[in-house]
Parts: sequence; C-alpha cells; structure tokens
Amino acid sequence: MSKSAKPAVDRKYHHGDLRQALIDAAVAIVAEEQNWNFSLREVARRAGVSHNAPYNHFAEKRDLLDAVAAVGFDTLRGAMASALAASADTSEAMLAIARAYVAVAADNPALYRLMFGPELAGPDGVRPELAETAGAGAKAVLRDVVVRGANDGLFAASIDDEQSIAMAVLAAWSAVHGLSMLVVDGKTEAAAGSDVWADGVMMLVIEGLRRR
Repeated sequence: MSKSAKPAVDRKYHHGDLRQALIDAAVAIVAEEQNWNFSLREVARRAGVSHNAPYNHFAEKRDLLDAVAAVGFDTLRGAMASALAASADTSEAMLAIARAYVAVAADNPALYRLMFGPELAGPDGVRPELAETAGAGAKAVLRDVVVRGANDGLFAASIDDEQSIAMAVLAAWSAVHGLSMLVVDGKTEAAAGSDVWADGVMMLVIEGLRRR
C-alpha cells in the first residue's frame, strides 16, 4: 500500500458507515450473548476497526447502548405497523399487534430488557433522546389502532378527548408490555404459546375499551 493510500476503515468512516457498523456489531453481540456486558473495544473488534474507532461516534458505552435500544424500538415499530396494515378490522389488528409485540420481545429478550431498562438513563435519570424518539414511534402505532377503534365507534374513547385516547393507549401498552416481560422471564406456561397469551390478554383489553 502506498503512503498516500488510506486503509478501508478510514474510507468507511468518511462515507459515514462506521457508526452503523458499530451499532450492527453491538446488536449482534446482544443477540448472541443475551447481555450487554461488552466493552467498546469488543465492539470495535467485531466491526473490524481499531479499538479507538468507536469514540469517533460514541463518547461512552451508554451512547452506543442508546443506539442499540433504538434499533430494538424500530424493529418493534416495524412489526407492529405491519400487523396494523394487514387487517382492516380494528379488533383483529389489535390482536395482530399484540402477537407481533410479544414475538419481538421473545425473539431477543436481552434487547427488550435493554430497551425498557434503567441502564440507558444518565445520572440525572433522564433517558437518551435516540431511544426515547424511537420508542415514541412504536407507541404511536398503538395510538393509531386506538384512534381507528374510536373512529369506528368500537371504543368508548373519543378522538375529541385526547386524555381518553391516551388512557386507552396506556391500557393496551401496559397489558402487552407486561405480558412480554412475563414471557421473556419464563413466567407463562410455555405449552400455551405466546400467541395464545397475546390474544387472550388483548381480547380483555378490547372488551375493557369497548363502547357499551
């Protein structure tokens, strides 16, 4: 290699690929090892870059974990959005969303725990913006289906009353998140299958939200 030639890692960095390569490496480690006890040096090694390279994009490990959690929330949002788009019936859409939500959690328990756990918060208790924004995107899918139900007259919540919509979203989210945590912690009967639990829990939510 001539003195003027630049190594591949520099080309990746200048093209803006290094940050994503590091995130991908960290996501892969979490999926394989089911924890986030890795060091930035290990992530750099997995990505095939120098051990100092991560600091070009992440001042500390928590910043990288923020990006990893955001990937998890984006995956969750995508699965929920696909479930919503696949059904014109509100009740069926809510059941499909619940199944998709639990499936994402069960597929990578460590990532799911990271997404909602305290590890992302700083000393002041504030969670980082990247994961919070991505999480809001996932929550918005639940809001979309609740608004659809309100418009259809299925739910008692009114689109003219934002608090009633917010409470309906919170009820659905609390139920499916709580179930997901029970599933990833092995606290449900495995023989029944997560889809059965998701359908059962969400049906109770639908009945609770239904217009009388």
